[in-house]
Amino acid sequence: MQKFLSAFILLGSWWPLNLIAETTGGNLSLITEPLSDPGDVWDLTGLFPTPETWDTERQRILAALPNLAARAGTLNQGPAALQGFLDEVTALRKATARLSVYASLQADEDLRVAPNLERRSLAQQLGSEFARATSWFTPELLALGDERVRGWIDSTPSLADYRFPLERSLRNRPHTLGTEAEAVLAASGLATGTGGQVHGILTNSDIPWPKVTLSTGEEVTLNASGYARHRAAPARADRKLVFDAFWGAYRTYENTFGTTFNGMVQADLFRARARNYDSSLTAALSPNRIPETVYQTLVAEVNTSLPTLHRYFKLRARLLGVEQPHYYDIYPAMVGLDKPFPFAEARRLTLVSAAPLGADYLAKLRHGLTSPWTHVYPATGKRSGAYMSGGAFDAHPYVLMNYRDDYDSVSTLAHEWGHAVHTMLANEAQPYPVARYSIYTAEIASIVNEILLLEHMLQEAETDDERLYYLGAALEGMRGTYFRQAMFAEFEARAHGIVAEGGAISGRRLTALYGEILKRYHGHDEGVLTIDDAYALEWAYIPHFYNSFYVYQYATSLAAANLFADRILANEAGAVETYLNLLKAGGADDPHQLVLAAGVDLASPAPYQATARRMNAIMDRMEAILAKREN
Repeated sequence: MQKFLSAFILLGSWWPLNLIAETTGGNLSLITEPLSDPGDVWDLTGLFPTPETWDTERQRILAALPNLAARAGTLNQGPAALQGFLDEVTALRKATARLSVYASLQADEDLRVAPNLERRSLAQQLGSEFARATSWFTPELLALGDERVRGWIDSTPSLADYRFPLERSLRNRPHTLGTEAEAVLAASGLATGTGGQVHGILTNSDIPWPKVTLSTGEEVTLNASGYARHRAAPARADRKLVFDAFWGAYRTYENTFGTTFNGMVQADLFRARARNYDSSLTAALSPNRIPETVYQTLVAEVNTSLPTLHRYFKLRARLLGVEQPHYYDIYPAMVGLDKPFPFAEARRLTLVSAAPLGADYLAKLRHGLTSPWTHVYPATGKRSGAYMSGGAFDAHPYVLMNYRDDYDSVSTLAHEWGHAVHTMLANEAQPYPVARYSIYTAEIASIVNEILLLEHMLQEAETDDERLYYLGAALEGMRGTYFRQAMFAEFEARAHGIVAEGGAISGRRLTALYGEILKRYHGHDEGVLTIDDAYALEWAYIPHFYNSFYVYQYATSLAAANLFADRILANEAGAVETYLNLLKAGGADDPHQLVLAAGVDLASPAPYQATARRMNAIMDRMEAILAKREN
């Protein structure tokens, strides 16, 4: 701990003790006092004491929905009528979100428990009923006329909290249908969302996962969690065994996954055309007014930067001692680190590495890390991966982990708690109607925390091998969050484009399309890294594809986060305040505008070019360490 307090290194820069004291308001105890143990499962009773109380609340909301529907035709009575409806719908929407969070979290604890899955389905049905009961509102609002609505907002101070949502509704006039058509679209939500649900059940519960015996003699089950763990096995033969068995299991369901994916794409296209958008991509970006040039510039700049990615693969092969790397060689650490990271240590590292963000941030983070808000370890039937759930506005965020006592898990914890504190800051600073933020800004908050963690780990490292490990982890993070997500974005756009142009997609065609893109990104034809055709089924593994045109924001966020973190750690005047104001803004403005106001233009090539430069700078540093060792 004292070593951390003496200095903070940013690839050659310093974060001295006086700055840490300044950012924490002199309260160094925020990072020095031991953290109390909150246990390893979350406590959902703060949301609802029992499933029975949950259902009582659901019935109450259902009974209230006819009142929302009955307000149709009343908006022309004046601003008081508008205010009354917005207040009522906001209170019910907040309560519905709390119901949904409880049902979803409880279901994810064990996806084999039918009553919990049924409860989540009931929450989804409630959401559909809610949408149908309020589907009249936007057409009726638009019928009032823009000038009239804006006049009411300007003359009624109590409508201030609703200004931005109302303005958003007004500007979406060209894509808003009549009352009857809006009701039909609202009612179609459950039917058009089944593809993602089927994918989730298959991948988390129903596929009979293979078991393999590693060279160590250990027999392992290759479900999603097992695959994520053992694809990085030290022995190359084990990695190939894991890949072959896991993707072999997916191959059995290629046609099924193709059908679920196609259903999702068709549903997106249906909604886009029904709302008079030019494409599904336009429909996805338009509500948040994100310029399509952001998406296009990202994909173009990443393709331009592929030599940087290929340089990374060559460095990886050099460090692994592999002459011709294959796809199963991308996950093991380039340098071994025989150092476990128990969950208690992960919490400490997550906290101390966030010191540059100041006392208020640290206090919120510390409170969360010492509260029963996190479901920590893998378990049979538990949902794979990790996420933060922050939809319960009057409660607090929850974090799901599948913690494995390794550095990657530490980084994931820092990532998810970046989301959680973002939620806490936004909910504290903004009223409910504008507190919820877009993924466009959400991932910036999580990736900044990952970068701060990395810089702290570099400072704590005692040997060149340990530094190489963390630098290698940073490169792998940039590969996975920047290049990989941009690759997914390109695949998504092309798959949706095939259908939009009248073509058909199947599991086989998606595998061929993904394989072509996968090989290009990884330099297959140039001999950089070999992609076996059997692994091109990876598209079926990605759950984020069922939230269309979502993943590109991981890449844009990494590009922005690099710039914000560099400014913060360089102690630029106002850098922390500017960054925290972005988080506190929540959804009070369009996300692209919020990031632009904070000094980063994601529609320009600059952030992406800076990301490539940072990646090359990290490789320069690693190669300098290797050169010193060889001499």
